[in-house]
Amino acid sequence: MRCTIVPARLDQADTLRDIERAAQELFRGHPAWPSYAAATMDPEALAAAIAAGRVWVALDEGGDAVGFVGVEVEDGEAGIAEIDVLPSHGRRGIGAALLEHACAWAAESGYPSVVLGTLSDVPWNAPFYARHGFEAIDPRHYTRALAEHHEHDRERGFPLHLRVFMRRRLRVSPDGWTRWPAPAKLNLFLRITGRRADGYHELQTVFRLLDWGDALRLRVRGDGVIRRLGDVPGVPEPDDLVVRAAWLLQQRTGSASGAEIALEKRIPMGGGLGGGSSDAATVLVALNHLWRCGLDEDALAELGRQLGADVPVFVRGRSAWAEGVGERLTPLALPRRHYVVLDPREQVPTAALFQAPELTRNAPPATISSFVSGESAENAFTPVVRERHPRVAAALDWLGRHGAARLSGSGGCVFLETATREQAEAVAAQCPGEFGVHVANGVNRSPLLAALERHRAVSGGTKTG
Repeated sequence: MRCTIVPARLDQADTLRDIERAAQELFRGHPAWPSYAAATMDPEALAAAIAAGRVWVALDEGGDAVGFVGVEVEDGEAGIAEIDVLPSHGRRGIGAALLEHACAWAAESGYPSVVLGTLSDVPWNAPFYARHGFEAIDPRHYTRALAEHHEHDRERGFPLHLRVFMRRRLRVSPDGWTRWPAPAKLNLFLRITGRRADGYHELQTVFRLLDWGDALRLRVRGDGVIRRLGDVPGVPEPDDLVVRAAWLLQQRTGSASGAEIALEKRIPMGGGLGGGSSDAATVLVALNHLWRCGLDEDALAELGRQLGADVPVFVRGRSAWAEGVGERLTPLALPRRHYVVLDPREQVPTAALFQAPELTRNAPPATISSFVSGESAENAFTPVVRERHPRVAAALDWLGRHGAARLSGSGGCVFLETATREQAEAVAAQCPGEFGVHVANGVNRSPLLAALERHRAVSGGTKTG
């Protein structure tokens, strides 16, 4: 049967759970049935995986969802978190297509292997996976995560004599594609302290990187041509920062290589989350590796500065205190926090805000200690954006009912910091339909650096710092 595999959407979550429940019925009467019947996918974890782009749906010729697969990452390797097909559509190759799609994603992302847990005595479980290159893992060689899953199985009464964990070793993607993250950022505070003779503003801010954002797929070309695949509404290809970043690196290094660039966009444009800057930084870091240019972090950050003030922080890949126009960075080890990010679906033009006569441009300088103490927490753009952009103001007002809502960058996205993921999910669940909402974890080290390590390991290079 022909099927189309596409990224899952948040509004399909209930459908995916229905598919899971239907697939579980196949185990009725099996010793594992009580465990399967008592366990269903956690809605919040499913939503997070969909938002991260790690769940895919198989659609039949009529566009109906008939199966899905989800991937998780533990102990540095990818794992099949769930794979289900409607019983009415079994034995048609859908499960195989979903499995191969997940393995291709992992290979493109630089993961060395894919693992999963399954049943040894069910034909569509272990024997099926064995036909697709999976091998049973000796319990003596379980990773920490697999050992924890094994213990969890024991606690819930799963038939351990039938449980088997399997692994498939991966090779570099045969079609040459590699996959790279481009994380979003938040500005935890932003103060403008002056204006330079060249017209640029002196500012202070704290960049907090997130574990959520865009993704880019890159494929090296041997003819020097740089192409963007697909259209970006309102952004002609020559003006796109990802294309300009590739051109700039090519010119700086004299590389004869080219690239095809495919962008999976999740970060709202004009939202103050650094999407364009992060995409450009990812292209610089990734192509520097793929083209074997050999530029160090400082040289890449300088190239990034030529593309935009926020690009260097994404190149360096660490949450940081920033000064100047945002290019003087001091890495910060920030406490573990979680964020509700609201998208009012209203783009805010940064240039107009910087020109606003009511913008405060001469605030006294803050210090890192004043930020850490909570004394410095404002965003200079908030009053201006509130006055000029009513949807952003409405988002701030709604989120402000749940805590200290703040504007990120020059807007228009707003966010709320929480101590636990559960608190963030609880707020996000109440979000009005007029706003987009995302829940993300703050990270001190960018997912991009972890991806670079993986790809270097695959190609036999050394790890990043």
